[in-house]
Amino acid sequence: MAKNKNKYYVVWKGRKPGIYDTWDKCKEQIFQFEGAEYKAFPTKEAAEKAFKGAYIDYKNIDARKIAFTDEQRKLIGRPRKNSIAVDAACSGNPGILEYRGVYTKTGQEIFRMGPFPEGTVNIGEFLALVHGLALLKQKNSDLPVYSDSKTAIAWVKKKKANTKLKETEKNKELFELLRRGEKWLQENKIKNPIIKWETEYWGEIPADFGRK
Repeated sequence: MAKNKNKYYVVWKGRKPGIYDTWDKCKEQIFQFEGAEYKAFPTKEAAEKAFKGAYIDYKNIDARKIAFTDEQRKLIGRPRKNSIAVDAACSGNPGILEYRGVYTKTGQEIFRMGPFPEGTVNIGEFLALVHGLALLKQKNSDLPVYSDSKTAIAWVKKKKANTKLKETEKNKELFELLRRGEKWLQENKIKNPIIKWETEYWGEIPADFGRK
């Protein structure tokens, strides 16, 4: 872990428990200290709040969330549970690609496509979003669709996948899906709200493949 002036390090168990403003200072307290308990936080206020608690309470929590104020949380709001969420996973760039959609409230998978042997995550996110919109139109549903990809949302709004990936024999099927997706967007009016999933506030999107 590199030194980072924008982080504060809480040491619950170490040579000298406390809050440290550099990694080097924190490291002095925990290096080769058996059973050391420590964690980085994005603000001093978040670190001070965590230090008053126990390590076990913060061990598996995304430290970024603790730093948000009540005012920030109110501004961003909460996701609408009655919706669908879409996401993609790609092993390599390009690499093996999959994408899917789930009901936000339950996490129940409603579609999954792939694996495709040579794709990119942006292509997957775009196709997932189009697939979700087409499915909702077919069902005459006005549910919103969440995506955590600004790129995919922009491509859908432009009705064009602006990928730099070249078509090959390996990804021929994927490019056929891209062309079909673009054609669908050009021929259909989108009525469903497309909403950016705010990962920093809400955690991973429910459609996430959990492979990070």
